[in-house]
Amino acid sequence: MSLRHDTAATLPWMREGTAYLMAAVDKLGDVAFATPSALPGWTRGHVVGHVARNAEALIRLANWARTGDETPMYADRAQRAAEIERSAAVPPAALRQDLGDTAAALDGALTTLTAELWQAQVRSALGRSIPASEVPWMRIREVWLHAVDLGTDASMTGLPPGVVDLLLDDVTAALSAKDGCPSLRLSVTDRDRSWSLGGTDPDGSITGSAADLAGWLTGRIPGGDRPTLPRWL
Repeated sequence: MSLRHDTAATLPWMREGTAYLMAAVDKLGDVAFATPSALPGWTRGHVVGHVARNAEALIRLANWARTGDETPMYADRAQRAAEIERSAAVPPAALRQDLGDTAAALDGALTTLTAELWQAQVRSALGRSIPASEVPWMRIREVWLHAVDLGTDASMTGLPPGVVDLLLDDVTAALSAKDGCPSLRLSVTDRDRSWSLGGTDPDGSITGSAADLAGWLTGRIPGGDRPTLPRWL
């Protein structure tokens, strides 16, 4: 079983990441919600609103797994974008409450899934068929990475090592399947393994810590003179 589907590992990481994100949000004054985040075109309020709406979208997948009734994450990209814009305009106090309430509701929805229901097939926002057991991993990426995007003192070095390693597995596989991905060996200074991009016969190598490389691959750390990468998601 892939680690991303091992809920004994991913559910605790999801909960830890939720607490990490909430701590980052708690450090923002109300005025800061209208200031730019690290994501182009998004304020910090957009980031918080997106994570709240993501929880609701993942609740729909949990309900799909539990009932068998198809309930996609979003009707379409336009619905997703409109929901985020509406959420970003909510007063900060209400948005903070919304973030906490939706995270708790998602946790509650996931705790209703049995071992059998975790194997039920649902569909990601990108149209990929996945077992419901991948939902906590999807949420892990949201809470940990968007905490970094808020531009407080949250950083890639705050992520648990297991989450960083799984991100490297996930992102290198996704990028390697895209046009324009460079062929590189990733030499990780604080791990006893390496990762690769773009195939098994690399043209060069990039060296860095696991957190640094995960930050670069996901667009959270500038690449500097490193090769340009395709967009991850």
